[in-house]
Amino acid sequence: MATPFQDQLEVFENSFPDRHYRIEITCPEFTSICPKTGQPDFGKMVFNYVPKQFCVELKSLKLYLQKFRNEGIFYENVTNRILDDFVAVCKPRELTLESHWGARGGITSVITVEYSEPN
Repeated sequence: MATPFQDQLEVFENSFPDRHYRIEITCPEFTSICPKTGQPDFGKMVFNYVPKQFCVELKSLKLYLQKFRNEGIFYENVTNRILDDFVAVCKPRELTLESHWGARGGITSVITVEYSEPN
């Protein structure tokens, strides 16, 4: 089932679909809203994926991530939702997504989620 922002993501054909190679994308300016306090959360998203047929188009990824700016969502939920959307659209062989969250009350968090295509 598609999530509300998933249609923002675009892909292009991978020129080397038989080659196993990694793409790392760092998005250092991610923002969302804490659903408990209404305060902004600031994070960094790091995508590390092995493409298959498609690669993600970077401008569409940036616009997709910006959709969360006013979304009240917990760190764990947003990280898993982004992974699910990326996998649904890009269909990678593998994906690791790390979300690194700025300090709030002296505590930082890193959420790591992983996907591997079924054999």
